[in-house]
Amino acid sequence: MLRIAVYPASLDPIHNGHIDIARRTARIFDEVVVGVYDMPKKRLLFDADERVALAAEAFKDDTNIRVAPYSGLTVNFAKEVGAMAIVRGLRVFSDFELEFRMGLANRKLAPHIETVAVMADERHIHISSSTIREIAELGGDITSMVPPFVADALVTRFAELHRTKTSPGYMTSIRD
Repeated sequence: MLRIAVYPASLDPIHNGHIDIARRTARIFDEVVVGVYDMPKKRLLFDADERVALAAEAFKDDTNIRVAPYSGLTVNFAKEVGAMAIVRGLRVFSDFELEFRMGLANRKLAPHIETVAVMADERHIHISSSTIREIAELGGDITSMVPPFVADALVTRFAELHRTKTSPGYMTSIRD
């Protein structure tokens, strides 16, 4: 029986911290499914298809990591792919409280699926997608935080937004 883990995230955009957590998780489990949540309750820069494509590019050489979009409850997605665990990354202490509460709620919904917390590598503790978006929008150097193809996608997207004079509100999910 394969030991499958789900690593869910919005990945707007995927960054080196996400990639590190997924790859380290792939050393523990037989397969890691990076679940790209299609409708997070936040403003998005990239749509679900673009986020899936960027993540798929990041893991194209990783034989036991695959990327899939999903909707709805993460525990339902985990059940669909046959996962025994949901993996969450921890950067700072405040992450722990949120992830602890989510893990308890997920246990109520699916007692047979464990929540596994993986601490971020110290090289990536300062990285968050929102910080990367802000730095990229202001023309800052993000090359140490994201793969080159993500940096290119960010430059292109912000050039498009500035050309059309779209406000920095980005795309909004249908829940906003």
